[in-house]
Amino acid sequence: MKYVKYKKPFVIAEIGCNHKGDFEIAKEFIKIAAIFCKVDAVKFQKRNNRECLTPEQYKSPHPCPYHSYGNTYGAHREFLEFSIKQHEQLKNLCEEFGLIYSTSVWDLTSAKEVAQLKPKMIKIPSACNNHYEMLSWLCDNYEGEIHISLGMTTTEEEKKVINLFKEKKRQNDLVLYACVSGYPVPMEDLSLLEITRLRDKYEDLVKGIGFSGHHKGIAMDIAAYTLGASIIERHFTLDRTWKGTDHAVSLEPDGLRRLVRDLNCASKALNYKKEKILPIEKAQREKLKYKGR
Repeated sequence: MKYVKYKKPFVIAEIGCNHKGDFEIAKEFIKIAAIFCKVDAVKFQKRNNRECLTPEQYKSPHPCPYHSYGNTYGAHREFLEFSIKQHEQLKNLCEEFGLIYSTSVWDLTSAKEVAQLKPKMIKIPSACNNHYEMLSWLCDNYEGEIHISLGMTTTEEEKKVINLFKEKKRQNDLVLYACVSGYPVPMEDLSLLEITRLRDKYEDLVKGIGFSGHHKGIAMDIAAYTLGASIIERHFTLDRTWKGTDHAVSLEPDGLRRLVRDLNCASKALNYKKEKILPIEKAQREKLKYKGR
């Protein structure tokens, strides 16, 4: 296992589609994430649903009707979608509040649209990390960081991604996320040592190693950071009882605020003693240390 060189934790609040298709709620997410939670970045989603879904999928009912915003899965997805102009407004609002804007892109059309906004980073979700045409286009046409989650991904698919970025000479802009694609993921399936594996194999090659968590609570994010994942991404909602399948595995504002606080505390604590006897110890040593006879 490689020695961990701890970097300041970087926290991404994944809003995704938790805004329920309401643009005003999306803007409220940004303000709360910045002012109350004090995260570093927020992340939305961009999809061209006709491109992402087969005609059969588009016309089929939502698998969980209670959480659907339309009569079909396609109508549901369209209801939650923002235009690229709206994404530009969200990016501007993020910058106004000192946040980094990002979004996951699920298809080539969305990748091309979002790249025009020139965000600092674009995310590739686990579901699309084998969309090599989209990855190739981004490597050739987008200059920012490309963040990729590795949930539900085979070793062969992972190697193919790495080789593509090496061939394109873009590995220095690549961030890899340890991830298990479940909602929620039980602790025994969380597989945090994947962080160690990714660090051992790729840390000297890529820009960074992150952790995208779909679990309950915030303790495991501290463990992930301790293992060397300096970028922590968590789903974020304003109310976990809202309609939508992601809310139940999301952190509400106070949970996200506590996560940022605890990660920053861990960052301060993960060091060696600067002196054999620290100044804070000296008075206690004088009072308590056995002095012999």
